Amino acid sequence: MEPRERRHQRIRQVLLFFVFLGGSLVCSEPWRYSVAEEMEIGSVIANVVKDIGLGVEDLVARGARVIFDDYKPYLLLDQQTGNLLLNEQLDREALCHLTEPCILHFQVLFENPLQFFWAELWVKDINDHTPAFLDKHILLKISESTAPGTSFQMDSAQDLDVGKNGVQNYTLSPNPYFHLKLQASDDGRKYPELLLDQFLDREKEPEFRLTLTALDGGSPPRSGTTLVRVLVLDINDNAPEFERPVYEVQVPENSPVDSLVVRVSATDLDAGIYGELSYSFSHVSTDIRKTFEIHPISGEIHLKALLDFELIQSYTINIQAVDGGSLSGKSAILVQVVDVNDNAPEIVMTSLTSPIPENSSPEMVVAIFSVRDQDAGDNGRMVCSIQDDLPFLLKPTFKNFYTLVTELPLDRESQAEYNITITVTDLGTPRLKTQHNITVTVSDVNDNAPAFSQSAYTLRVRENNSPALHIGSVSATDRDSGANAQVTYSLLPPHDPRLPLASLVSINADNGQLFALRSLDFEALRAFEFRVGAADRGSPALSSQALVRVLVVDANDNSPFVLYPPQNGSAPCSELVPRAAEAGYLVTKVVAVDGDSGQNAWLSYQLLRATEPGLFGVWAHNGEVRTARPLSERDAVQHRLVVLVKDNGEPPLSASVTLHVLLVDGFSQPYLPLPDAAAAEARADPLTVYLVVALASVSSLFLLSVLVFVAVRLCRRSRAASGGGCPVAEGPFAGHLVDVSGAGTLSHSYQYEVCLTGGSGTREFKFLKPAIPNLPPPERKMEESHTFMNGFEFI
Repeated sequence: MEPRERRHQRIRQVLLFFVFLGGSLVCSEPWRYSVAEEMEIGSVIANVVKDIGLGVEDLVARGARVIFDDYKPYLLLDQQTGNLLLNEQLDREALCHLTEPCILHFQVLFENPLQFFWAELWVKDINDHTPAFLDKHILLKISESTAPGTSFQMDSAQDLDVGKNGVQNYTLSPNPYFHLKLQASDDGRKYPELLLDQFLDREKEPEFRLTLTALDGGSPPRSGTTLVRVLVLDINDNAPEFERPVYEVQVPENSPVDSLVVRVSATDLDAGIYGELSYSFSHVSTDIRKTFEIHPISGEIHLKALLDFELIQSYTINIQAVDGGSLSGKSAILVQVVDVNDNAPEIVMTSLTSPIPENSSPEMVVAIFSVRDQDAGDNGRMVCSIQDDLPFLLKPTFKNFYTLVTELPLDRESQAEYNITITVTDLGTPRLKTQHNITVTVSDVNDNAPAFSQSAYTLRVRENNSPALHIGSVSATDRDSGANAQVTYSLLPPHDPRLPLASLVSINADNGQLFALRSLDFEALRAFEFRVGAADRGSPALSSQALVRVLVVDANDNSPFVLYPPQNGSAPCSELVPRAAEAGYLVTKVVAVDGDSGQNAWLSYQLLRATEPGLFGVWAHNGEVRTARPLSERDAVQHRLVVLVKDNGEPPLSASVTLHVLLVDGFSQPYLPLPDAAAAEARADPLTVYLVVALASVSSLFLLSVLVFVAVRLCRRSRAASGGGCPVAEGPFAGHLVDVSGAGTLSHSYQYEVCLTGGSGTREFKFLKPAIPNLPPPERKMEESHTFMNGFEFI
């Protein structure tokens, strides 16, 4: 007993080894089970566990099931015990008709891992049908000249059972003239012949009534009877003869009803009634009588029902020609049914897995299905395919079974659902195909980090904003779904530790909205930048970041500030202008700055009030004060000018400055530099044009005053010592007087010639013309000289 158990254990180990090694093991020899027809439902046929050598628990774990070739559930697999149970009563005659043995093919399928076992169910016949004659009355016409020993064929009885349960014997009621002789046909069936024992005498007995009984071999046997009526005729010595002993015909299975199959013909040498022939079937089955019919006079055989190659491929039809004297001739018709492609392939889905994760391993089994075509030859050969642009692959497995597996990596973000069309096409003419659509969805895996709509954001905030002001938003999207796509925003620590980011801005963690926490000042902080992060809620969480740059937009909150003349409360400084000055003479320049930027710092100048309107004008763009006309002796000596400096903001802000201009005599023309010399000097040193840019603070103006005072003193001493004219004091202004931020308040540098007279005790300044004038570009000299006077504003 123990060696036998060890042997079974080794067999089971070997089977399991091939199962896990091959992934799909198919038995080379089928298992054979037998069952008697009409057995009760639920009867135990066999135990699969014992035959395979596996445990009962493997049936559920590996998804065991039973699949018949015609997909009908004849058997049921009990996964608790491994028993194969009869799921319905089987009728052998309905399943296999006259085919013997009656075999139903099926497979035992294990899905995980994939494995098939081929098996056969043999359905045994029982004696449940009684023999029956097709005709309840048989008429025989026999000539009285018929010699003893002549045989007369009789129609055989039909029994749907097979084997020993079929018709085995015939008996005839007792009579002095006839006895029975059993004959066997080509297919093994028995049929009776009536043999004449002695001459008939029509004058003594013109008619006989005999009972023919058919018996089967069942236990107990069943029987059926028919009445044989024999009419004695006059002599007829010639039997009919057919043209051919066998007629071979090919008929397409799609031939319509009433189509002509063949026409048979027989001849009889007798004349009169003995030469009149009647055609009929001889010893044919019920199927033949239902499918074909023969015309008794013409001998034409027509279709009575449609043919089906998938059910019956050929028919053998025995025919006879009987003359008026009851003599008959025999022949046979062999009908070959020609297959046509009239059956489309069939697809049966066994299992389908959906959804599948997007990180599935290659060759993951998605679906298992089988295909079949009931046609034959090329009409039954099939090709199975799916679309080319899919990351899936069809693999044939066992017989007509296929598996749909993954071929390429899946990406739910690229495509979350696949509509797969399985197409099965046969090779017949015309080709028929069947399509089956399945939908496979891809479940999400957190494999995508949030992505901002742009890598850098630029936000503009006007200064002096209210706290908690919404200044903008950042947005990030995640291509995943569900919790993997829920994005949370946060501020990242700044790279510059000196930036108080936590007190400047905050972010809404849910929608990425940014808020300014306090009022911003453009003059203190013009711009700052920081990074924001976006993280999803997957596991593990993925994140990304973007740069946010905040630009503080200037507001017009600073009025212009006048640098020159200084507004420090000291004694006003007078500008000296010689009476010999011509129109356009530069008197002085008002220099102002604005703490704002942009157009808020664009300054314009205009003359508000003047002692003598029309004498002086102010250049609107650079603040230069120039004479509008030549001076005359009638003009007052002292003039007071009020200049308004206004920015270009909205609303505009302004400041004003008062200038004191003194008209003086005694500045002789020879002491004024010639235009040619001035131009040459400008060409020699062009940098002196920008020296006035050095006027950036009140201290520079003070230094200028000191230099003028020293020059006057030196000139006075020089005149006292030599009695000559005063030297020309030339030189650039101090270098710390510079232009301010491109605001247009001081765009050029000037150097002045100063002459002091010392004889009379009066002071005369030749402080009239710039040694290096503001020369326009050559192409614009004519235009600016024409518009020079138009650039002034007069009161």
